[in-house]
Amino acid sequence: MESLLSKYKLKPNCYDEVFKEEEQYRSEYFMIDQLLSKMDFKTYKSLNEEAKLSFLNQGITYALYTATESTETIFPFDLFPRVISSSDWEVLEKGMLQRNKALNLFIHDVYNDAKILKDKVIPEALVKTSKHYVKEMEGFSPVGDIYCQICGTDLIRHSDGNFYILEDNLRSPSGVSYVLSNRVTLSRTLPHLFQGKLIHPVSQYPNELLRTLRSVSPQQKLDITCVLLTPGQYNSAYYEHSFLAKQMGIELVEGGDLFVENDFVYMNSIGPKKKVDVIYRRIDDAFLDPHVFRKDSMLGVPGVMGAYLKGNVSIVNAPGTGISDDKAVCAYVPDMIKYYLSEEPIISNVPTYICERPQDLQYTLDHIEKLVVKPVDMSGGYGVTIMDTLTKAEVEEVKEKIKANPREFIAQPKMMLSTHATYIEDENCFEPRHIDLRTFTLMGKDFSYVLPGGLSRVALKKDSLIVNSSQGGGSKDTWVIMDQSSLDNSHAHGQTQSQSQS
Repeated sequence: MESLLSKYKLKPNCYDEVFKEEEQYRSEYFMIDQLLSKMDFKTYKSLNEEAKLSFLNQGITYALYTATESTETIFPFDLFPRVISSSDWEVLEKGMLQRNKALNLFIHDVYNDAKILKDKVIPEALVKTSKHYVKEMEGFSPVGDIYCQICGTDLIRHSDGNFYILEDNLRSPSGVSYVLSNRVTLSRTLPHLFQGKLIHPVSQYPNELLRTLRSVSPQQKLDITCVLLTPGQYNSAYYEHSFLAKQMGIELVEGGDLFVENDFVYMNSIGPKKKVDVIYRRIDDAFLDPHVFRKDSMLGVPGVMGAYLKGNVSIVNAPGTGISDDKAVCAYVPDMIKYYLSEEPIISNVPTYICERPQDLQYTLDHIEKLVVKPVDMSGGYGVTIMDTLTKAEVEEVKEKIKANPREFIAQPKMMLSTHATYIEDENCFEPRHIDLRTFTLMGKDFSYVLPGGLSRVALKKDSLIVNSSQGGGSKDTWVIMDQSSLDNSHAHGQTQSQSQS
């Protein structure tokens, strides 16, 4: 019988995650080959439809935006998992912990002593002119001096085989619900795929997240009340908000469900009012408190910033962490690591040209056809311009925008994201598609945790480098192979091989 991947063709000049060369699997994929070699396309297509139905039944959707409309759609999912070796993961995990530690120290420093700015390691104007700088946070330190309890970091693997960091997401990083749902769906659709496989579990994330939230409560007590604050059901990530709240066993609330009295936050409820200790907010700073930010916001809680600054409630992530989401500031993270930790970065940034710097601006304008131009404060893949896809007139238009407001743009070389074998429904075949990885790091009081694997996002459109779900991207379950030390630790905690699938 012909293998599902027997006609798979590698994309030139790209690192393929699955194959070293034509029909030669990388060692971590041998176990996948054993399954696929026994399956035909009819069976795979049927199983794929089963997985789609599972997503539909679970309500696993997101908002897909176009120029004229938005539609609710099932999150595209491919049954063929991405596999990360234990050696690769060891480096990635250490790199994420190092990076998150440095970012947290940076945010604390900026809003307090500002040593890194005074020492001119990072230009003060660059930080203070960020749209996400919150002046009200100056002189304030949250519980444990932790600002970024949750960090989502986007990485790519380049054609040289090395991982590079694209950006950090610290305001309200999303996507972890799809990591958990992908694992459940794959384990139900192909349960035998996991038999005998030593794969790191992901199901413990909600418990680790709740542990993180509780650890930063202003008062350590037995009955800590945590809530998840959502903008509501029309938000593109509402599925994730409701999913995480349910998994953690905490209340999912909107702004109108909370109120502030005497600088304490309470939840509206039948009977006695209930004091809230920790707010896991999934709304941006601008909408958090109409007394401080946007006065027309109906999404937040009037007075919540006052309660926060008095130390009576914790907000996760802290207001003002968005300064590190600024793509121009992100370019300085390697300098932050050296400055605060006296270490070399374990994982390099993608080279970045900060257009506000005169020499970088000139380089960008002179070599723009070879670059990718990005707005510093947009997410979801919006505003990203791959310059070699534009006409000459369009290139000139982008150049004029940059020259008019260089602070708002960065440029990066066109990095060739690695490819992964991906099932293409319309063609009923497997083709290489570009892929990235979003990791999730938690920082609680006196502990840190990195979710093994993360969210592998796939650019489903042929040759596209834009993987964001908001732009039509899909995802894969992401496996991290256990090494012997991890296996010994799992056995010590009573975890069996069969449990490692969830």
